[in-house]
Amino acid sequence: MNEKSLIPEKFLKPYNPGSTESRIYEMWEKSGYFNPDKLPLRQQKGEPFSIVLPPPNVTGTLHMGHAAMLAIEDIMIRYKRMQGFKTLWLPGTDHAAIATQSKVEKEIEKKEGKRRHDLGREEFLKRVDTFAQESHDTIVNQVRKMGASIDWSREAFTLDEKRSLAVRTAFKTMHDLGLIYRGSKVINWDPKGQTTISDDEIVYETRKAKLYTFKYSKDIPITISTTRPETKLGDTAIAVHPDDVRYQQYIGKEYDVVFAGESIHIRVIADTAVEPEFGTGALGVTPAHSAIDWDMAQRHDLPLKQVIDEFTKMTAGNESIKGKKVGEARTAVVEWLKSEGLLEKEEDIEQNVATAERTGAVIEPLPKLQWFIAVNKKFTLPYSNIRGLPSGSETTLKEIMLKAVKSEETNPDGSIEIIPERFERVYFNWINNLRDWCISRQIWYGHRIPVWYKKEKTVNSKQKTEEAEIYVGTEAPTGEGWEQDSDTLDTWFSSGLWTFSTLGWPEKTIDLKTFHPTSVLETGYDIIFFWVARMILMTGCLVGEVPFKTVYLHGLVRDGKGKKMSKSLGNIIDPLDMIEKYGADATRLSLIIGTGPGNDSKLSEDKVKGYKNFGNKIWNITRFILSSAAGERYGLTSVEKIAYDPQFKDWTSAESTYLKQLNDLITEITKEMEEYKFYLVGEKLYQYVWAELADKILEESKPILNGDDAEARTARVQFLLHALNTVLRALHPFMPYVTEEIWQEMNTGKSMLIVEEWPKN
Repeated sequence: MNEKSLIPEKFLKPYNPGSTESRIYEMWEKSGYFNPDKLPLRQQKGEPFSIVLPPPNVTGTLHMGHAAMLAIEDIMIRYKRMQGFKTLWLPGTDHAAIATQSKVEKEIEKKEGKRRHDLGREEFLKRVDTFAQESHDTIVNQVRKMGASIDWSREAFTLDEKRSLAVRTAFKTMHDLGLIYRGSKVINWDPKGQTTISDDEIVYETRKAKLYTFKYSKDIPITISTTRPETKLGDTAIAVHPDDVRYQQYIGKEYDVVFAGESIHIRVIADTAVEPEFGTGALGVTPAHSAIDWDMAQRHDLPLKQVIDEFTKMTAGNESIKGKKVGEARTAVVEWLKSEGLLEKEEDIEQNVATAERTGAVIEPLPKLQWFIAVNKKFTLPYSNIRGLPSGSETTLKEIMLKAVKSEETNPDGSIEIIPERFERVYFNWINNLRDWCISRQIWYGHRIPVWYKKEKTVNSKQKTEEAEIYVGTEAPTGEGWEQDSDTLDTWFSSGLWTFSTLGWPEKTIDLKTFHPTSVLETGYDIIFFWVARMILMTGCLVGEVPFKTVYLHGLVRDGKGKKMSKSLGNIIDPLDMIEKYGADATRLSLIIGTGPGNDSKLSEDKVKGYKNFGNKIWNITRFILSSAAGERYGLTSVEKIAYDPQFKDWTSAESTYLKQLNDLITEITKEMEEYKFYLVGEKLYQYVWAELADKILEESKPILNGDDAEARTARVQFLLHALNTVLRALHPFMPYVTEEIWQEMNTGKSMLIVEEWPKN
């Protein structure tokens, strides 16, 4: 307070986020209100509302996509908390096995010139753990900076002790149900990372290529086309469509030829998967180096012949081919075809090349002995919670995934609603084409597969040892001679358990009973298959429930010109930089207004700066209203102080009109909050505060506040105080810091806005 003003001195200066936000967040944390068990009584007795935070990877810092996620989820949580729900926002981080190991390996190689094998598994994992912890601490600090009202007391990590037990329990349970098996199949091999990866971890790049049309031999009358002639050393068949009249006379015939120095046996088969209009209408079938050809080989009982190893070197062919990398081998095979007069055509084309998302290496399909989850295998469901699938019924994981999601077209009885609705079709299309999920990885960091093998003792050095026993369990077996599988599990296996492992599963905890299924999963549309679908699969199988009731998908955050943010383009906007310059409230609002669910958004620094000005506008409006209530008329101090009376009734016709307008606004935005239209709510509140309250109502109020009609002045001040009170409540989920700061001054610290009621008419 100072001699000239009856309002707090801080309101005489512009709003300063830098001096406010850390203090306010610390106050919230100390209050315990982030924890649903410590909320005021009305919220503790309320209906549960829960969200699990999509766990950021412990590989670096948060980006604008994370910031958008945090802003949207915090809006949901704060809104439901104010409505009286028992709200839980449960945080955690993901070990992100391949990404984290790759990052640490690069650092070690750069600084020390060593590979992980030089350090050994134990020492290398210590280095990774240190990196992960440091990265975790950075991420948690950044999440706090965004104002996220998260229950830190329940924080989880996909590799911590409780989640590790959940992973081992899930593996054993699914193995016992016959859903996890070990088998040899063609998988996606990352030759740079030296591990398998899933279909969802592949990035397709358009590259220039050559399409070669040729015959294997002058003795084989059928011509084929391919961009990879080096793989033809591993061909065991030519496939044609059964109705293609050009080739019907050859179906069933077999040929033995020498191709580029390699003896191959070719059988002509008929398969409806062949497209007669594509190329020559005949396909060379390479079962060991194509997942599609592998499937065809299973249908026709074709042999498998591997001609490329894990380092993309040829293991077959003449002396100019064998031992060479596939690129060199391709050139050598083409030269051989030319020399033999077998090459008929060579065309320049563009093709989609599969590359590993983390390493950038070109994927090599290879046959490997791996662990898989069977998505089409029938098993007996031990639970009765899934709609349309009673306990004891025969089902498949794919059927569980299909029945879980609601669709007016295909599954109106589903439990899960996807927002926006257009992604339902994308989801169902992906599920219908889903293959068995390869869950083993040849890396060191992560959940080691809970399988142990016991080998027979060798009689002599020439006798090969063979696996005699296998043990699958949640803990290591007792006795000597057991060796654990060296592979680790796909990261998405552990994060697929996230909604229930974070709540205590496999124990039957109070949290699990109270908060599961969770209310909403909010995440980017780009991981609907990586994560969303797998959580539905794992939860349906292991818990007999859906993991969440609603899936809200946000889009990518792009730069002001609509381009994807990247280091190479130099257009990355760091959320921490924006918070430092303009505050968390402005950063949050810039990520919400103008962006509907599932749509990409444009962000520029000017947009963030604009919402900082909006924060200042709210601050200035507060100063005007509080000074009016304190009896200050254009610098003159009066004794006419007016306290806010929520029960005030003596309105003039003007205030009644304003009240109706404000009530209508609250009705509209409450409905839109329930419909997850946060972008509309933010825009409407922005327009009301700036255009209606500030530019119109306050301007119209000045002569009334400066006049001699005490009753009119009282009524106007009461409305302004009511409007400010209402606006602060409604804006709080969007701009929690400035609204809480103002609320504390208005209520002299007697209550916290974070647990006040959402405004009502």
